[in-house]
Amino acid sequence: MRFSDRKLYDDVNLKFTPGNCYGIIGANGAGKSTFLKILEGQLTPTTGTVTLGPNERMSSLKQDHFAYDDQTIMNTVLQGHDRLYQVMTEKDALYAKPDFSDADGMKAAELEGEFAEMDGWNAESDASQLLQSLDIPEAQHQHLMKDLSESEKIKVLLAQALFGKPDVLLLDEPTNGLDPQTISWLENFLANYENTVLIVSHDRHFLNAACTHMCDVDFGRIELFVGNYDFWLQSSELALKLRNQANAKKEEQIQQLQEFIARFSANASKSKQATSRKKQLDKITLDDIKPSSRKYPFIKFTPERELGNDLLRVENVSKTIDGQKVLDQVSFILRPGDKTALISRSDATTSTLMQLLAGTLTPDSGTITWGVTTNRASMPKDLNPEFSDNLNILEWLRQFASKEESDNTFLRGFLGQMLFKGDEVLKEVPVLSGGEKVRSYLSKLMLSKANVLLLDDPTNHLDLESITSLNNALIDFTGSMIFTSHDHQFIQTIADHIIEVGPKGIVDRADTTYDEFIAHQDVQEKVQTLY
Repeated sequence: MRFSDRKLYDDVNLKFTPGNCYGIIGANGAGKSTFLKILEGQLTPTTGTVTLGPNERMSSLKQDHFAYDDQTIMNTVLQGHDRLYQVMTEKDALYAKPDFSDADGMKAAELEGEFAEMDGWNAESDASQLLQSLDIPEAQHQHLMKDLSESEKIKVLLAQALFGKPDVLLLDEPTNGLDPQTISWLENFLANYENTVLIVSHDRHFLNAACTHMCDVDFGRIELFVGNYDFWLQSSELALKLRNQANAKKEEQIQQLQEFIARFSANASKSKQATSRKKQLDKITLDDIKPSSRKYPFIKFTPERELGNDLLRVENVSKTIDGQKVLDQVSFILRPGDKTALISRSDATTSTLMQLLAGTLTPDSGTITWGVTTNRASMPKDLNPEFSDNLNILEWLRQFASKEESDNTFLRGFLGQMLFKGDEVLKEVPVLSGGEKVRSYLSKLMLSKANVLLLDDPTNHLDLESITSLNNALIDFTGSMIFTSHDHQFIQTIADHIIEVGPKGIVDRADTTYDEFIAHQDVQEKVQTLY
């Protein structure tokens, strides 16, 4: 695929087979989403062809959340199977004709036969069951899409993509905007899906749970590797290590590879695909693994001073937004050193609470009291207002630097560690990509030397490498933090305190991991009372 200014990839030859789930990975801008659009036929490749098997059907997760606003939820899902929906519509139109002719009867009979072959009589019940699995209750199925919240629309569009068991399923960032329970359901669904799935995602836990293979978009090519994301990551790191050991004996290198594969094969996956995946892993040779060209930003948060005895006390906080009560009598206490994840089935709930904690919103009632030794820095979910001034990156960051840190040499070096090279630091901030804005804002947070970080979905727009660097930096952070995220691994590896927030209150669990929290049955039962 070549655009006027550059070539994304060349001479890509891949075959995707049923029963496998392929994760498409690569740096931002490498062409992952473009690849899915080529497969779907939305874009025409410069050279080459994409071929489906005879009578195979492809389905994809639609990205336009407003495209079906005038449709009912049920009709939106049924449209995931184009031909089935077309037959249903044609049938209904024929039967509604006041002058129904013999020719119409013949046509209707043909359509009825095709309808039965596609299991059309069970279509609505199958769609309803799928929607209910995604927490869209049956009472809503005839409501219009425009009446749904953003997260509910995402679930309906996901149901649309999955409906009718397509032979090839394309999912571009399917976990964006989904709550943890729905992501877990989707992981299990895909792990047992019998057809072919291709996924673009920045969620490492999701890629590990669902995928049997990785398609790495790198070096202007797309290479296929057996195994999940962790296997790809560690094997590419091993390949780089072996390449740097140019003088090491090949027998020693092969032994290292065999030990690595044996370790990974032992727990390849808990899904039914584990046995075949293990066999594939066992066949990997030294020449099959390659180092990655990925670059990792350097991220380190260093507090200027330690926290004292008090961190945060929230007492009876309530907030109503646009006539809807988002928070009701919320109370909790956090101690110095806590790294707290706020989770909810509603992003609006956690974002509202984060804005209240950051002081950009005021509660309708209740109090929020921070400890006197806290020095707080926050990162909102929507960064666009923070980058509205016509400044370049260098000038923008200089506003937040101390006198000692404000010279060009220091700031250029600092931004260089965040992967802004050379004249890239002179780009004006309003035109930055989403990932560039996040990396710039993380630079601001590092300069703040805060001992408390408030981060609302900080991995949004970041590539896997930046997410990994941020994840590791926050594990090492010696201060306290409160954050939201949809990234399972991010929460699991950082948080030691989980707060589930609903419109009717909270479930507060200290000294527990995220995995323990979501697995705990009494927590699950209590969570139901929040909504």
